[in-house]
Amino acid sequence: MPQLGETVTEGTVARWLKQPGESVEKYEAFVEVSTDKVNAEVPSPVAGTMRELIVSEGETVPTGAPIAIIDEIGAPVEPSRAPAAVLPAAVLQAAASNGHNGVTANGTRVSPAVRRLAREHAVDVAVVSGTGTNGRVTAADIVAAATGTLRTPAPVAAPAPAPAPRAVPADGLIPLTPARRLIARRMVESKQTAPHAWTMVEVDVSNLWAWRLVEKDAFEREHGVKLTLLPFFMFAVAESLRAFPLMNASFHENGIAVHKNVNLGIATATDGDLVVPVVRNAEERSIRGIALAAGALIDKARRGKLVVDDLTGGTFTVNNNGAAGSILSAPILVPGQAGIATMEAVVKRPVVRNDAIAIRSIMNVCLSLDHRVVDGSIASGFLADLKKRLEAMGPSGAL
Repeated sequence: MPQLGETVTEGTVARWLKQPGESVEKYEAFVEVSTDKVNAEVPSPVAGTMRELIVSEGETVPTGAPIAIIDEIGAPVEPSRAPAAVLPAAVLQAAASNGHNGVTANGTRVSPAVRRLAREHAVDVAVVSGTGTNGRVTAADIVAAATGTLRTPAPVAAPAPAPAPRAVPADGLIPLTPARRLIARRMVESKQTAPHAWTMVEVDVSNLWAWRLVEKDAFEREHGVKLTLLPFFMFAVAESLRAFPLMNASFHENGIAVHKNVNLGIATATDGDLVVPVVRNAEERSIRGIALAAGALIDKARRGKLVVDDLTGGTFTVNNNGAAGSILSAPILVPGQAGIATMEAVVKRPVVRNDAIAIRSIMNVCLSLDHRVVDGSIASGFLADLKKRLEAMGPSGAL
């Protein structure tokens, strides 16, 4: 069982992707593991054949415990199970392949998945500065390097459409998946631990909406990604968080930790679950850079391909509730974060402008906050700043 996080001590086998007798390629995912922090597919450390599944689906074991035996191609095949003392080291290689302890020849930390992404984008990982834990190069770093250095950015696959909801029986009990059990536990923890407060502003996004319409077709042709309002919103949020750094902070019993970087989580619905992949260092990215990074993460989330680096380190979260038609919401905080802001639906409404009635595109922006970290004056100042930035965006801007 790989250790998918520094504080993780156990994991649950959520789903076996390979069965005994089936072949597996090196770095190919062979098991889906669930922990109290993340669901992740674990890549195989070797190419070979699955010999035995030691742990059943739904079973929880300590990290480092053997979960399967893979007969490596070219290695002598033992007639019986390899000694338990040997297996953890082999299994821990899978953790390395998933983004832990993997290094290149020059010491740059990088996982096989990130290496594959770098090859696809023709990025030399040796010259990329990693922003992950202990300097690891993450997928977001590769996307940022590609969009900033390639003359012709490699096309990024368009985000997959949102999956249809799971079928719900008219009568009966729906078993809890490991992911749903984790979501339930973390939401209860958040509401019981952090005193939530809530506020909202109306934002006139008429000029921003017009700007997006001007740019969206060319952007999709060039990058293969649809240009929504989300990256504009995230860019403005990152700027406002720099102006109000207490909103980009976490509460601890011995003090309030203010984060240097703005790592924006994106609440993303998958097949019956909710994940929050993270765009790291959003304060250093352009709208274009945020759009590409967010598009890649959302696509990975909907295909179930997120890894630990994609889901950890968030300092503030955004949610595009308006995509489903919502006009008002009170989101629950991600544990450890001081705020979560939502984009609600853009609605054309008559408003008063210069003592005359005009039809404008209006969007509500809602904010839930941890009242242990910030008071109403700071939260209101943050929202007012965000409103000003969004309303100032228009067709004269640059992506």
